[in-house]
Amino acid sequence: GTLKSHLGGEAFQLANKAVQILLINFVACQLFALLAAFWFRIYLGPSHASSAVRHAFATLFGIYFAVFCFGWYSIHLFVLVLMNYGIMNMASIPNIHRYSFVVAMGYLTLCHISRIYIFHYGILTTDFSGPLMIITQKITTLACQLHDGKGISSHEDNIFIPSTFCAGPCSNYKDYIAFIEGRHVHMKLLEVNWKQKGYDRLPDPSPTGAVMYKLCITLVSLVLFLTLTKNFPMAYIIDNEFLEKTPFLTRLGYLYVVTQSAKPKYYFAWTLADAVNNAAGYGFSGVDERGAFRWDLLSNLNIWNIETATSFKMYIENWNIQTAAWLKRVCYDRAPWYPTALTFVLSALWHGIYPGYYFTFLTGILITLAARAIRNNCRHYFLSSVPLKMTYDVATWVVTQLAVCYTVAPFVMLAVEPTIKFYK
Repeated sequence: GTLKSHLGGEAFQLANKAVQILLINFVACQLFALLAAFWFRIYLGPSHASSAVRHAFATLFGIYFAVFCFGWYSIHLFVLVLMNYGIMNMASIPNIHRYSFVVAMGYLTLCHISRIYIFHYGILTTDFSGPLMIITQKITTLACQLHDGKGISSHEDNIFIPSTFCAGPCSNYKDYIAFIEGRHVHMKLLEVNWKQKGYDRLPDPSPTGAVMYKLCITLVSLVLFLTLTKNFPMAYIIDNEFLEKTPFLTRLGYLYVVTQSAKPKYYFAWTLADAVNNAAGYGFSGVDERGAFRWDLLSNLNIWNIETATSFKMYIENWNIQTAAWLKRVCYDRAPWYPTALTFVLSALWHGIYPGYYFTFLTGILITLAARAIRNNCRHYFLSSVPLKMTYDVATWVVTQLAVCYTVAPFVMLAVEPTIKFYK
């Protein structure tokens, strides 16, 4: 809605229609992928098919998804993969991660620029930037793991695995290969002494319960998206009448409400993608302290921890988890100086070149440093008693949630003018 002034009436209607088409394409592909994932696990399981057949099916199916969703624009995905495949086969190991990173991020950035300046803030009905962002993560992750000695020389990572193609997430190379070869679950089960638990052999955990649970969350998120998101638009928070007639505390309250209403689409997309992976038998992470099987290896968020976060760090560690892991792997752990600042800048660049992204992530640097300083200097004063600790937790929850709302509003607004108006 905040882009209407940039697009004009007719162009805005076209952009709105493009968003609807994108949503329909995404949901159709993910539901089809869910059915295919169940079929893949049942009929192409490790006991029924070789790893070569499983690889081939996943690759061809993923390529089909790319062409179905994006038509000729899918050529960008193939070009980026082929360029980096060449780099991984020709570059020396000490430099392989640098070359892959520059090429992948450079190509992604050029595509982001074309979306802004060639299509004038519009949204293509075949907007391929989402999968291109995921593929960029996969390529650079594989290159870093090869550099670090955690990959293998054949570089045969499947970039187009259908269960992660549309909405991710990015996963480790060795985890995916173990899944294809049928060792994925077995490796995690060997970490537990099952004889002490009364088992005479390794159990065979089924993902069906986890998939059903995640599909329920997906359904609730979809309902919230179709109701809350449209009834509480972020654009209203910079409406002149709202700003002139609404008290400051009420404005803060509404900011929290509209930020909450913007979340269900992410909960929906990421949880559905997680369910698709689990349905294929991918995503087993072991056993929890209660002895229950966990299927959260590829989970991209923890909703409870997000909504109850009492620190900015806790919030961002549970939001877009796999992207945070990617940023840590390719930037934070490798940056020679200012790792926090460089990581936030990379996150902004990866998302795109809309000005709102840079307002958000540059603000995130300051919020992170401020939250760290407050915690280090003040928290120990509130640990002497339960009432004091509860007071501290409530206060930090309120401050964290409002800080997040203030930080992410420009991310939703995208453009400069509404962001400046919001800050004022």
